[in-house]
Amino acid sequence: MSLPTVDEILERAHVVSLPMNVTFRGVTTREALLIEGPAGWGEFAPFLEYDAAESSAWLASGIEAAWQGFPEALRSHVEVNATIPAVPAHEVAAVLDRFPGCRTIKVKVAEKGQTLADDIARVNAVRDARPGAVIRVDANTGWSVEQALEAAQQLGPLDYLEQPCATVEELAEVRATLQRRGIFARVAADESIRRSDDPYRVADLRAADVAVVKVAPLGGVRRVLEVAAHLRARTMDITVASALDTVVGMNAGLAAVAALPKLDDDDLIDVAPAAAGLATSQFFIEDVAAPHRIVDGFMDTTVITPERDRLDTLAATADRRDWWFNRVRESYSVLTAI
Repeated sequence: MSLPTVDEILERAHVVSLPMNVTFRGVTTREALLIEGPAGWGEFAPFLEYDAAESSAWLASGIEAAWQGFPEALRSHVEVNATIPAVPAHEVAAVLDRFPGCRTIKVKVAEKGQTLADDIARVNAVRDARPGAVIRVDANTGWSVEQALEAAQQLGPLDYLEQPCATVEELAEVRATLQRRGIFARVAADESIRRSDDPYRVADLRAADVAVVKVAPLGGVRRVLEVAAHLRARTMDITVASALDTVVGMNAGLAAVAALPKLDDDDLIDVAPAAAGLATSQFFIEDVAAPHRIVDGFMDTTVITPERDRLDTLAATADRRDWWFNRVRESYSVLTAI
């Protein structure tokens, strides 16, 4: 697909500022640039600290959605996990109420200023509120190898530890040590895939059991499917997740899960994709459209279009609009230089 010009992108752009009801990754207001393209709506919303090189993949993703659209869907509904930010344990039940019927829960851990005791209390509060739930914990690179091993012992049983440490080598060490010690907790890689020049290195070093793939950081739905196919062929499971997307970005995440090739078990029964981390719209007080509803832990994959009155109401200030326009120009320069 040939790129539109940067002027074409900006002519179709809307910059919005969405208030949040829970602090997530230190964010209390989520800004995003939305693109109304000939094939649909795309989103450009790299986190504020990302440079132009890293942000260029997010722009490629937004352009794909707006000018090319999504691949054919193979399923109309996908299971999603609930996400618990690093809130005090007594707030967990109220947060879980926003995720009706979700049987898989991802819990943020290793928050700066908190302790393993805080993480244990939060995870135990999830178990109290949702008995029998499958629990994942996400450390966002916050632990050393020894801290990760101690956490796995104290927090288990777990589906997996997501990005417990910063480097691929550390992930490999955690995974091998857990296996030697007989601790059943898989290792998942997130930042080691989406913020890496070589997203396949985790498989080459046998550093993780699960790949957490996100559409915008990887450059679009088709790129996610390409990465997922490569890693699945190397026996890694796939979890598709969001990057604190608006409803527009969530369309792309759902499209990626919907388009994952079907896998058959030994009885030739289609194996459903792992519960996706695509329910973070619940953390917005307002969005540019009513978000995808969670029904019995599932979301449908229908594409949702922004509402004009909400785009106007949630429009960012003029100075923030200019800031985002400049960011598009910088990221576009990286794309065209590739």
